[in-house]
Amino acid sequence: MVLFRKVRRKLIDLEKFKSYFIYALGEVLLIVVGLLIAWKINSINEIKKNRIVELKIYKSLSQELDTNLIVLDSAIVKYTNSIQKLQNTINYLGIPTNELSQEAKELIVNLNYERTIVRDEAINSINVTNKFEFIDSDSLKQLIAAYPNELDSFDNQQDKIESIISNRLKPIIEKHISLIEILPQNSYNYNRMKVYGNQSNYTELLVNREYQNSIIDRLLQTKGQLTIAKNLRQKTETIATKLNQELNRP
Repeated sequence: MVLFRKVRRKLIDLEKFKSYFIYALGEVLLIVVGLLIAWKINSINEIKKNRIVELKIYKSLSQELDTNLIVLDSAIVKYTNSIQKLQNTINYLGIPTNELSQEAKELIVNLNYERTIVRDEAINSINVTNKFEFIDSDSLKQLIAAYPNELDSFDNQQDKIESIISNRLKPIIEKHISLIEILPQNSYNYNRMKVYGNQSNYTELLVNREYQNSIIDRLLQTKGQLTIAKNLRQKTETIATKLNQELNRP
């Protein structure tokens, strides 16, 4: 009897252990499920927050690129016209002063150059901060990372043209051309200056080798700038198109 009583007690204890184990397992499963649900909710909220930041980045960059497209379109027209003027200037080389029209003289001594300002605030902000990690598209990341180099190439070419104008063309033109010619034609105050001042010598200017070389160099560099501007515009449009796709993504 005692033996049976011990066996029965062991069975009861075993049954209690099984029940406790199932209960404990159930609690563990509930905790795990709860943690998974909480993690999922946090993950969804984090994704939403990241998407909000991502869209702000995209909108800021999109506005900057749209501005650059307008600027570059204008620059391409400007460089095209500048190339035509420089080619026309070359046609005057060697022509005597008395055969030059006033329009031709103005073209020969033209030093005007307007630097094109391409915006880069948003693109630089992305590349030098942690904003880069909020961009989901890998292809867009690659385009954005490469864009500053394109901008540098564009600005460096502008520096070359400005250097030719300031350091080479301007000194040689000032050596042969008098600023008297830009004084008002009908002003009595400048009559003595016009009569007795040193006169311009376009003939010597047009046969001067440094002037000729500088004009040709400026022409070649401007053609290079036109090519770079067209390439930069294409890259800008590619990024802008990709950005619009990302902005419209659900």
